[in-house]
Amino acid sequence: MVTQERPPATRPAVRRLRPAGERTTTRRIRPGDRPGKQRSVALTVLMALPLLYSLFPLVWLVTNSTKSLDDLFSSFGLWFGDDFALWDNVVGVLTYDDGVYGRWFANTLLYVAVGAAGSTLLAALAGYGLAKFDFPGRRAAFAVVLGAVAVPGTALAVPTFLLFSEMGLTNTPWGVLIPLLVTPFGLFLLFSYANEAVPNEVLDAARVDGAGEFRIFFTIVLRLLSPALVSVLLLEVVGAWNNYFLPLIMLSDPSWFPLTVGLNRWNAQGASAEGELVANLVLTGSLMTIIPLIVVFLCLQRFWRAGLAAGSTKG
Repeated sequence: MVTQERPPATRPAVRRLRPAGERTTTRRIRPGDRPGKQRSVALTVLMALPLLYSLFPLVWLVTNSTKSLDDLFSSFGLWFGDDFALWDNVVGVLTYDDGVYGRWFANTLLYVAVGAAGSTLLAALAGYGLAKFDFPGRRAAFAVVLGAVAVPGTALAVPTFLLFSEMGLTNTPWGVLIPLLVTPFGLFLLFSYANEAVPNEVLDAARVDGAGEFRIFFTIVLRLLSPALVSVLLLEVVGAWNNYFLPLIMLSDPSWFPLTVGLNRWNAQGASAEGELVANLVLTGSLMTIIPLIVVFLCLQRFWRAGLAAGSTKG
């Protein structure tokens, strides 16, 4: 006779009964107690050092912009002077030398608007073309772009000056604007982003519907590339706004100077025997120069962060 073994009997679960007066306590998980998040005093101190290093020149600039010329050389550098002369310094900056600061500010806006916007648009066109079109010499063009990213702009300033001198473009706005229209890093960034953010199926569907390539680019591709476009635009705005060496060697007419070269000219005139010392105006003018950049970053910071994080994860 074959007998079948029965499975061992399982003991019923016994539920523990709590006394009537006993309370159940639940422990809340604090943000600092969550797995993967640990507080580190050493890391906080380490991150605070670069922050202080970055804020120190700004604090020094703001403090000394409120001083008169006499207080600037007779008071402590990191504290205010006897007289609060910020408004007088601002008026002096705007009226000194027949108000040439306003002309320099307008020149800087011209270089930034045309140079930054133009370079971003050209980088978007070239990056999209390299990413989505197959043509002879594509790999060679991409290799040239990678090589151009590794070359600093200052190394090309003198050859660019010699070339533009032969073409008669020195001492004109074109001598500053044309080099600003080329941004190898922005092209590479938009190329990398277009590979992931622009689906080929969307492009094929638009072509089937009869849309041309330029219409596809301006109506579809630009919207898909908007986070990376804002990042490249911000980088180009900062580069064009702080551009100094190229205008210094390209321009000799003060009426075409940007703010960087113009303020340096004010600062250098105090070293000559007949020049007037206007160090307080130079500091106040420098403070007024960085305010537009701060406003631009505050307005576009969320787009900038999104563009920098693009491509870090794949959806």
